Amino acid sequence: MNPILGIIPARYASTRFPGKPLINILGKTMIQRVYEQAMKSPLLTDVYVATDDQRIYDHVQSFGGNVVLTREDHPSGTDRCFEAFQKIDDDYDYIVNIQGDEPFIDPTQIDLLCEVCDGLTELATLMIPVDSHEVLFDPGEVKITLNTEMEALYFSRMVIPFIKGKPENEWHLHHTYYRHVGMYAYRRDVLEEITKLKPSSLESAESLEQLRWLENGFNVQCAVTTFDSHCIDTPEDIEKVIRLMNIKE
Repeated sequence: MNPILGIIPARYASTRFPGKPLINILGKTMIQRVYEQAMKSPLLTDVYVATDDQRIYDHVQSFGGNVVLTREDHPSGTDRCFEAFQKIDDDYDYIVNIQGDEPFIDPTQIDLLCEVCDGLTELATLMIPVDSHEVLFDPGEVKITLNTEMEALYFSRMVIPFIKGKPENEWHLHHTYYRHVGMYAYRRDVLEEITKLKPSSLESAESLEQLRWLENGFNVQCAVTTFDSHCIDTPEDIEKVIRLMNIKE
């Protein structure tokens, strides 16, 4: 198995929810819960938090976690992962970008992504089948169009493909649609290359950084998960997540 580094980007600043990584969820901060879930993945060689804030850095150290301090001005989690990888400076073949706002992330999701990191895969991500009209037409849910090798042809907030001759509320019954689950694996050489790319026209149109990679000829391998993601984006999401947590624990 290729050595794989798990990195959890954790910014303090957030337009909708400043200080989000340090919120308390039933006795533990969100970043600690994400870190502990990631540590349960047997396919990750190491796990680090990558943060731009001394408070988060100190907190991760206080519970015994690995952490690295990065710059504040990164435009994306991908760029933060690359700086962290450079600072950690060890012999990893792949880097997995684990979302820092999913305290319930299932370790088997991480394993699923790691399993496609075979040395040939350049980039990889997860997706989940769409089972309703509401989700399919929600512009907040990113859909993935695939080729026969389960590689992404396109990511879009719109519904692709169009189903001719069928009412829109039945499209999901006539084609297997997938929506994106935002976790990425990067081969180490590819991570360095994509952080040097300039923003692309499709990326700017859809506000999706992965389109920059596709426009520049990189392949994104996709794996199907059955586990839904539960992000905390606003303070109002906390109660919903706690309800889910009570079900699980």
